[in-house]
Amino acid sequence: MQIRRIFALLLALGMVLSLAACAAETGEDSTGSPGTGTTAAADSGEITVTDMIGRTVTVTPGSYTRVVCIGAGALRMYCYVGDTALLCGVEDIDNLTLEERPQMFDSVARPYVLAYSDVFASLPSCGVGGPNAQTAEAEKILACAPDIVISEYEDVEKADALQSQLGVPVITLKSGVDGVFGEEFSGSLALLGTLFGQDEKAEALIAYVQAEAAEITARTEGIAEADQPDVYICGLGNWGTTNHLMTAQDYITFTIANVRNVVTGLAVSGIQSIEAEKFVSLGDEMDIMIIDAAAVKNITPLYQEDPTLFDTCKAWQDGEVYLQMAYNAYYTNYEIALMNAWFIAKTVYPEQFADIDMTEKTNEITQMFLGQALAEEIFACGSSFGGYQKIDTGSFFS
Repeated sequence: MQIRRIFALLLALGMVLSLAACAAETGEDSTGSPGTGTTAAADSGEITVTDMIGRTVTVTPGSYTRVVCIGAGALRMYCYVGDTALLCGVEDIDNLTLEERPQMFDSVARPYVLAYSDVFASLPSCGVGGPNAQTAEAEKILACAPDIVISEYEDVEKADALQSQLGVPVITLKSGVDGVFGEEFSGSLALLGTLFGQDEKAEALIAYVQAEAAEITARTEGIAEADQPDVYICGLGNWGTTNHLMTAQDYITFTIANVRNVVTGLAVSGIQSIEAEKFVSLGDEMDIMIIDAAAVKNITPLYQEDPTLFDTCKAWQDGEVYLQMAYNAYYTNYEIALMNAWFIAKTVYPEQFADIDMTEKTNEITQMFLGQALAEEIFACGSSFGGYQKIDTGSFFS
């Protein structure tokens, strides 16, 4: 541990000296955009970083041995870069051995929980967690005695107040609307790499995601417009309320894979619900429908009440309906979002992706993100329904 700490400090010092030299040449300070800015603090090994919501915090890279992660997605991202042996507390939602805890995501594949459930089960509570927990539980965090807190509560005032109360650095991460493909995600990974002396690991994962996106794009960018089917994606958004009407006209995965979205002309961007009449009007244009597994539990009773629900949908009539894995469960499962991108590309352009086996690709991705091949465990989760598949429109929702 001491050798790693010294090595991390030397890396940080080298980065600081480089930034300082650049600043001297340009006459500017060395503070960058959120997640990238660092400044030195006089030979102490300390640096000042800018977290993902623009707060400047003084930290000592590689020195932290007791870590707590709070808020949706914080522990997940930490597990991608940090050492889970350093965790000294866990939110109840991620400790599957507790009887009294939020359980709304228990049937959903959360790969970081699948990978490290034994670790989480051994830790004390740092708060309840879950979508209904809108603020950090300072007393429980204090009881865990962390020397740093990684947070996904994206509120500057609350983060500053919590840091003052705890007396240790509170670093806030962030994931933007583009999820695994967004700058906020890669910035959060880079920040974690700096904090815990894991720069190379963070940079390798960032590079991997970028390379994966680039390969998907390269395989699809030369496809003639006449050979591009119109695709409808649904079941996006909030786990509790999503259904076949929840979609997005600017779905980032479609952009990466050069997929033509049947939904256009909406007044606003982002994931949103369209009217039932809009869905019916688009039916004749839907060559392929992709349903996120998160929506199955809500679509099933609707379909059982009205078996004609999808009769106006061309994809349903042609049997071109597919199931992708649920990627939003206590915020985004980033590795599953990347897996979904490969599945969508393979579904829409089967010839270009004939060499891709989704079980093998899933194992490759989870190995890169979490150090474990988890396809079998992911597909076995109740709300995965056995994994990626073409839906049998005659029986799936019956």
